[in-house]
Amino acid sequence: MAHGAADGNQATLLKLALSAVGVVFGDIGTSPLYTLRECFSGHHALALTDENILGILSLIIWSITFVVTIKYVVFVTRIDNEGEGGVLALLALALRHVKKARYGTGTLVALGLFGAALFYGDSVITPAISVLSAMEGLKIATPLFEPFVVPFTLVLLTGLFMIQDRGTEKVGAYFGPIVALWFLALALCGIYQIIDNPRVLLAISPSYAVKFFITHQFYGFFTLGAVVLALTGAEALYADMGHFGRKPIVAAWVWFVMPALILNYLGQGALLMHNPDALENPFYLAFPSWALYPMVLLATCASVIASQAVISGAFSITRQAMQLGYSPRMDVQHTSEQAIGQIYIPQVNWGLYVIVIGLVVSFQSSSNLAAAYGIAVTGTMVMTAMLSYVIVRHKWAWPRSWALLVVVPFLFVDLAFLSANLLKIVDGGWFPLVMGAMLFTLMATWKRGREIVAERLQEGTIPLASFFSRQSSSKTTRVQGTAVFMTANNQQVPYALLHNLKHNKVLHERVILLTVSTENVPYVSDRDRLVLQPLDQNFFRIQLRYGFAQDPNVPAELQRCKELGLAVSMMDTSFFLSRETLISTIRPGMARWREKLFISMAKNAVSATDFFKIPANRVVELGTQIEL
Repeated sequence: MAHGAADGNQATLLKLALSAVGVVFGDIGTSPLYTLRECFSGHHALALTDENILGILSLIIWSITFVVTIKYVVFVTRIDNEGEGGVLALLALALRHVKKARYGTGTLVALGLFGAALFYGDSVITPAISVLSAMEGLKIATPLFEPFVVPFTLVLLTGLFMIQDRGTEKVGAYFGPIVALWFLALALCGIYQIIDNPRVLLAISPSYAVKFFITHQFYGFFTLGAVVLALTGAEALYADMGHFGRKPIVAAWVWFVMPALILNYLGQGALLMHNPDALENPFYLAFPSWALYPMVLLATCASVIASQAVISGAFSITRQAMQLGYSPRMDVQHTSEQAIGQIYIPQVNWGLYVIVIGLVVSFQSSSNLAAAYGIAVTGTMVMTAMLSYVIVRHKWAWPRSWALLVVVPFLFVDLAFLSANLLKIVDGGWFPLVMGAMLFTLMATWKRGREIVAERLQEGTIPLASFFSRQSSSKTTRVQGTAVFMTANNQQVPYALLHNLKHNKVLHERVILLTVSTENVPYVSDRDRLVLQPLDQNFFRIQLRYGFAQDPNVPAELQRCKELGLAVSMMDTSFFLSRETLISTIRPGMARWREKLFISMAKNAVSATDFFKIPANRVVELGTQIEL
């Protein structure tokens, strides 16, 4: 993985830092397109006075400092799941260590799943608002372009989603330099405006933020709903840590990205203090007129890259959800032979596309979308803070007082931002909440449904010891070849085996009971993946262990059994799988509507044959009905 290289020489660190600039910071890097404008012209607009401008700038600067730098860069990036980050990786890490705690895991799972569900909200709002904001620069150049802003946005987004199946390996090489040029332009523009009005530098003092709240009191709280737009993409610092490592991300943020962002916000503020009419679009109007069209082009490139990052993140988190048992199996296509993390999931891609296009058509402008943006971002931040408390208590073994002393201030700020955004529910904030609730329901239903199916299948099985005892006195015919029966419980006889024995009256010469499990770690080494255990009567138990960031490949692992004394030839091996027909009933388990939802999800899931990469011509499926 990349993070190991980060501990090497300075040249390697610089190269990884440049790559991180392109992938990790594209989202937060496009925030200056709309943040300051929304503070003064959004749904809870402020009067455009010098004191208010200094107060808002101070809030933005110190929010970035506290939330992004202190919380994420200094603290959260140290909480890694063997190098991997993100809310599901954090959930897996918490579940691994909370087993020794006195409280259950249900709350942790709920936090992690809802955080992941909100991340999908971010994945659809980011492309819509970023590209729309970039395109809005055209109408600043000339009003003639105003009717074409939305159509141009739709065309650009359509092209972006159409090329996802080609992967980002080749295009990714250009991400770093383009986004680095973007941040350089942000910084130079900021300096250009600050020179004209250096008084804006007073906003660096936190006293102006404090004074702003004292002056505006509760109304100042409303403003946090717009200020939080400056923090969008902060979660990517953690989510993308596994691709680059902590050191390159920290170096890129501290020495390049953060200074460029702060300079640009100060520059926009300096422009507004000098020319209040620039509120129409302070970002683009802060540039000289000759630079407007080049900046629209550069902003478009930066917004597309930011969109690419969150779309790729949605693919990654979906694969993690599948491996951890919270999502049906989907078609995962690898788009790079070198980079394991570069994947494409068609169902997710086109699902996101439909929602993104719907958002652009429905909301029409970045200002309208801004109301929906904050809740998705702040909601995930809250979940991350809560789960991080579990880690420092049970993995790092901090005393409760120390853990609370560190986490509570983060949680307080996150909840303040979330609360301010909840006030915008009627203005569009309902969208990520509805989408999050729907996705949470889907993930929780799938997890519970699979548990019920496993329980129902186990009702019809018997322990292995009893089976061997019966077989020792039976005259069951053994036929040539190897039979592989996949089972979730390696202590019980697989249902498919009993079904085959009942109808075909034979057993194969060699029988393998295969269990594939996913651990709460991102990667399991080849050395630790396969465990082979001989049983009675030429039966063998094989346990395959994968990390949640890995894709299972059953035939490839079975070939390795030769090293352990069991040669498995694919041409002489049959895989017996159960094909379940699910029936909704009134039996205890789930509500009937959830049972029907689960059945629908199961029908659309990728088959086990494809998911585990088993040759289709070696598979025998045995049907069975299961009453939920």
